[in-house]
Amino acid sequence: MKQGIHPEYVDCVVKCSCGNTFTTRSTKPELKIDICNACHPFYTGTQKLIDTGGRVQRFADRFGAAKDVVAEREAAKKAERAAQIAEREAAKKAEREAKAAAKAERAAAFAAKAAEAAARAEAEEDVQNMEDAAAAATAEEAPGVELTEAEVASAEETAE
Repeated sequence: MKQGIHPEYVDCVVKCSCGNTFTTRSTKPELKIDICNACHPFYTGTQKLIDTGGRVQRFADRFGAAKDVVAEREAAKKAERAAQIAEREAAKKAEREAKAAAKAERAAAFAAKAAEAAARAEAEEDVQNMEDAAAAATAEEAPGVELTEAEVASAEETAE
């Protein structure tokens, strides 16, 4: 800093028109002001908007209340999201039902094959029992005589 060019910085008494006084530092020993923090409407909470000529109302009439527009937009977004969630849930439910139906079809086909195999096994067992009975009957009638192939075939045909 250059010497001798700066003003002196001294204690200062500030006096407001409302009667409030406080001290600070300044280049002047005394200041008189019209408004201070004790009487200013912004700091005291008594500030009021002065609507000259209904400007605020005209603005609201022209552009509408932004709060309502935002609320409508948010409601539309929520409804769209809910519809998407419901659609996904319906698709999942349909997929589960399709899988269950396919599983039921496979189970029915398996049961049908098992029943057919059981019927075939029972029929083969009946034929075997008839052959055994025929062989036992012929063995009693003529011991030591065996049946020819033609006789076995005719016995099978009568058994069926």
